Amino acid sequence: MTEFADLDVRDVDAVAADRDALVDRVREHAGRIAYELAKLEGGDYGRRTFDTDAGAWTVKYEAGELEFLLFEPKRGSDTYVVSTKQPPEPDDLATALADYPAFVAAFNDHVDSLDGVLDDVSAEFPAPASTDDVVAQRDRVLDAVADACDRMAGELHRYEGTDWGTFTERVEGVRWELKWERDGASYLRAGGENGVYLLSQYEPPSATDVREYAPAFRAFVEAYNEHVRDLELDLREIEL
Repeated sequence: MTEFADLDVRDVDAVAADRDALVDRVREHAGRIAYELAKLEGGDYGRRTFDTDAGAWTVKYEAGELEFLLFEPKRGSDTYVVSTKQPPEPDDLATALADYPAFVAAFNDHVDSLDGVLDDVSAEFPAPASTDDVVAQRDRVLDAVADACDRMAGELHRYEGTDWGTFTERVEGVRWELKWERDGASYLRAGGENGVYLLSQYEPPSATDVREYAPAFRAFVEAYNEHVRDLELDLREIEL
């Protein structure tokens, strides 16, 4: 009976070391390609595939660093020449590296194809129009709306006797809501919960929204006035 100790097992350390040395060299070289691609594409991450006669090479980069280099031959299995996982098999690596110069040439051809592509693009552009007048008109309207809302808020605070509250009314099918606090109007919203805030503590509405809703604000104020008149009538009916 043969003793297992007598069976010869080949040492793979030398093959693995050669494989790892080649992968490191490819990682460094392809890393330059990834860096150049990141600059060319103008993004922190991305991927691009380059075709050769023997297959296709895909470079994926992130933050300008090579993430993986994949070789997809027309015949045979795909090989991650460089990756964050396990290194490739030596035979697969040898097959891929035989086509590596063609991949580099394809990358260089891609860069060369872009030479002069922007030569006829003019850098002379029309001057952007100023929005100062539009903004001034919007602010003029909103200032008037804010003044009216503050006055209504003050009256509602006096009548209700609480530190905050809301007054809502439907105008031409649109729900308007004024929230008031002790110091004045907190917000004015038209269109329900997902509507437009004509007044708020955040950014002002667009000029288009102001144009759409400002004309109906008069009707909202009239609805408030009608509400106050109804309150007065209710109180007049009370006899002491």
